[in-house]
Amino acid sequence: MTRIPVLVYLLSLSCLFFPVLAQAPDAPAAQTFHTFHVLVIGETKGFEHDSVPDAMATIWKMGHETKLWDAMLRTDTELITKTDPKGRNMKTLNYFDALVFASTTGELDLSDAQKRDMLSFIHDDGKGFVGVHAALDTNYKWPEYGEMIGGYFNDHPWGTFLAPIVNEEPDFPAVRHFPKAFTKYDEIYQPKDWSREKVNVLLSLDASKLNLSNSRVQRTDRDFAVAWAKMYGKGRVFYSTFGHTKESWDDPDIQKMYFEAIKWALGLTEGSTASHPKP
Repeated sequence: MTRIPVLVYLLSLSCLFFPVLAQAPDAPAAQTFHTFHVLVIGETKGFEHDSVPDAMATIWKMGHETKLWDAMLRTDTELITKTDPKGRNMKTLNYFDALVFASTTGELDLSDAQKRDMLSFIHDDGKGFVGVHAALDTNYKWPEYGEMIGGYFNDHPWGTFLAPIVNEEPDFPAVRHFPKAFTKYDEIYQPKDWSREKVNVLLSLDASKLNLSNSRVQRTDRDFAVAWAKMYGKGRVFYSTFGHTKESWDDPDIQKMYFEAIKWALGLTEGSTASHPKP
């Protein structure tokens, strides 16, 4: 499989302006400021979204412009480890403060030891995890991953459409900028092995405005979360189905959502992970 030329792509985006960053506070003085380290993984073993490089480049750009984090972009999983088995002084999870899966798909190249290290990184070390779109379409044979992120992909009944969204938690940093009800053109996943009792649903589909006679609708509770936050041990976990299309990464609302989600996962802001009933 041809790998994404991430650095070339970043150079082509170097002059782009991200409106969301204009709202970010000025960075503290260099002598007192700690830059966080974020590992962004874009490995795909199944369907490969065209938007993967857009997602990775956007996350890098947001950190670079605000100086809040340095993002290391990889289309492999070699750095998901707490040891340096090849003796090359490579960076490991011990160096990073958060992990982002940018529309990863399929069974990623992770040994059992790497899987243990990744879960320990989040659960025991209290580091952050942010899942973008197809991060839910990943690691089906690794049930602990599903427990960590909150579930798995189970179709997208309406494809890519103008989705009617309800903002259930307007006080949460990552969705505070959204109105109470709005629409976004994107591909919305239907989650399985998922329960709102185990997460704090931030955004959801307005089921009253959906075609529920669609034969691909599997959830009998008609509960279709679009974004959620949860704890996994000591670690903060955020997931959203937004980000399927390349165009979504040009949307200031989506940029700001992921910008604030990463900040929250890093512990820079506060937001509840307590579950609540369906509105």
